[in-house]
Amino acid sequence: MRRKDARILNFMTKTIILIPSRLSASRLPNKPLLIINNKSLINHVYEKGQSTNIGDVYVATGDKEIFEEIVKNNGKSILTKKNHLTGTDRIFEAYELLNRNDIDYIINLQGDEPLIDVNDIINLNNLSIKHNFEIATLACKLKTKNIDNQNVVKVVCDENIEKNKFSTAKKFLRSIENEKSDNVYHHIGIYIYKVTALQKFVSLKQSPDEISLKLEQLRALDNNIKIDVVLANSMPVGVDTIEDFLEIKKLMEYKS
Repeated sequence: MRRKDARILNFMTKTIILIPSRLSASRLPNKPLLIINNKSLINHVYEKGQSTNIGDVYVATGDKEIFEEIVKNNGKSILTKKNHLTGTDRIFEAYELLNRNDIDYIINLQGDEPLIDVNDIINLNNLSIKHNFEIATLACKLKTKNIDNQNVVKVVCDENIEKNKFSTAKKFLRSIENEKSDNVYHHIGIYIYKVTALQKFVSLKQSPDEISLKLEQLRALDNNIKIDVVLANSMPVGVDTIEDFLEIKKLMEYKS
């Protein structure tokens, strides 16, 4: 596709960004409202979503405290049911509540990765539109120190991925002890869904692999739904524990 045609396609195709967020994370309760540089974690992520200029950005939450935190800072938020099996199920309810028929793609941006590279989000969106992906996600090089870290999800791809060269996910794992090292990457928990693919995904029951490993993307693979994997330029640090938060807080305060 010529560059001019790609620009036309992007103009015609509409994407929105939805950020699922909740207070009751088991390892770090009240995580979205933790403060870094006088701003809550969820607001840092919301501003990252806005800075992509991809489309409208909303936080989807079942907690009034998060809803009010976003709204008081002039952001957009959607109040969903409090309990959902996964963040993806939550963003689908938010999409339905928006009641918009002009949306083609939905980006599920994780609310605990304030250091994610804006250009990686933009690239994921552009490649998904250009290649008509159903579901796509990001991954980066797996560092040796993270091989045994169960909190770092690994994705095994059919082929190696490089800049603008994507591949298909074969497996998502927490441990790779019994896996060959070829084409194994550090998974980054951001997804883009074609609306029809998201509708199909949430209609499916949770799969045994999804439940046992607590990886919702396995619901797609276990039901033969393809997930394309795009290489990210950087490795964002997610906030799962108090140690993660203190590390990110130190990094962000140093940068400011």
